[in-house]
Parts: sequence; C-alpha cells; structure tokens
Amino acid sequence: MRRRSWGFLLGGLLVALLLAGVVSNYASSHPDGLDSSLLKGCTVNAAGEVTGGSCPAQQARHHELADSPLANYGIRGVDNRFLSTGLSGILGVLLTFALGGGLFWLTRRRGPATSAAENGPATSAAENGPATGNDPTASGAENDPAGPADAGQGAARVGSAG
Repeated sequence: MRRRSWGFLLGGLLVALLLAGVVSNYASSHPDGLDSSLLKGCTVNAAGEVTGGSCPAQQARHHELADSPLANYGIRGVDNRFLSTGLSGILGVLLTFALGGGLFWLTRRRGPATSAAENGPATSAAENGPATGNDPTASGAENDPAGPADAGQGAARVGSAG
C-alpha cells in the first residue's frame, strides 16, 4: 500500500476513535423512534418503566447477552459512566477495524505484483500494432497523416472539413 493510502487509513481510524471515545458520550439519552413507537398506548414513569396501558413494549424480554462485558454501551466494572462509554466505543472501533482489516487481508489478490521494471524493456510500436495519432510517445511524422509540418494541428482540422 502506498504511503498516502496509509495516511488516509490512519487518519480515518483516528477520527473514528475520537468520535467513539469522546463524542459518543454526548449522544441523546431520549428514546429513539423505535422505542417511542413501542411505548405508544402505555403510561411510563420517569425511570422509563411501563406502569399501565397496553403496548408492544410490555412483551419485551432481556437479551441473552444483556450481561456481556460491553452491554448497554459501556464496560462492565468501570463505574465512571463517561469513561465506560468512551472505552467501549474505542474498543468497538478497534475490534471492527481489526476484523475488517483481517477480512481484507484474507481476500486480497495474491498474484505476483508486476511493475514496469519487472516487465522488461519497452515494447516497440511494431509489437503493439499500428500506431495511432494519439500516441504521445511516437513522433509526429509517423502518426500524423499531414506530416511533421502540421503536427499538433490535426485536432483543429478534424472538425473543419468542407
């Protein structure tokens, strides 16, 4: 990978880490559209618990991974909420980056890389077929039907026949 690509990749990783580690702490704690729609028809107390009525949220059950180390956008065992949320975001970005990078590494092309130096000497015009007027490496006498005196003006003459 070229140096410029590595810089772009590391810059993107740094921005993602900053967003996940710091900015994620300022996300809204109010319920999103899905949560709000599931609570329609119910009465809810200040803690967000359903106290009455009838709504789909009453059938909600705990997830099997509710006790996992990264449940509820935090790290279990870290008491500081700001630090817990930031660390879980950073850990999530790093795990995602490692998984994505590993998948790209596994699926990369494994054929031999060739460069101009490895291909040997440049081929001649005879090996490549007939020359065209658009070949910047060929001389004007070989490619321009008007000859070397009119080289460079062939494009201006193309549309002015008549």
